Amino acid sequence: MIKQQLDQDIKTAMLSGDKRLVGVLRTIKSVILDKEVNSGARETGLDEAVVIDLLQKEQKKRLEAAKLYESANDSERADQEKYEAEMLVKYLPKQLTEEELVAVVKEVISEMDGPTMQQMGQVIGVVKSKVGPAGDGAVIAKLVKENLV
Repeated sequence: MIKQQLDQDIKTAMLSGDKRLVGVLRTIKSVILDKEVNSGARETGLDEAVVIDLLQKEQKKRLEAAKLYESANDSERADQEKYEAEMLVKYLPKQLTEEELVAVVKEVISEMDGPTMQQMGQVIGVVKSKVGPAGDGAVIAKLVKENLV
């Protein structure tokens, strides 16, 4: 589904003459294709969950690169990285807010009958399985740590 949407968006961007967007979308498509080839799934395609995970990693890379470029006072490259990260958001599931994640974390902690800090990894795993790709792993880990103390 994401691949088909990408193909359609590339065609639309090409017809409208938006070279910057075409470049970004082709880069995203090539990352997916590379993963398909490397995992031997070129004929069958990747599972949608794998594609989402891949796109989340790519978005994170671009946001980190933007921060590095900003710290090096290279605003042009930082803007390009931010733009690419924004384009990736279109293909990712809506992220839960921090408040929604706190509710899930508290629910999991209560279900586990008062886990300790040594069980933090288990709590994070359960929360991640409940929210899936709609929750950022770093935010989940932070919230679990705050709520276990």
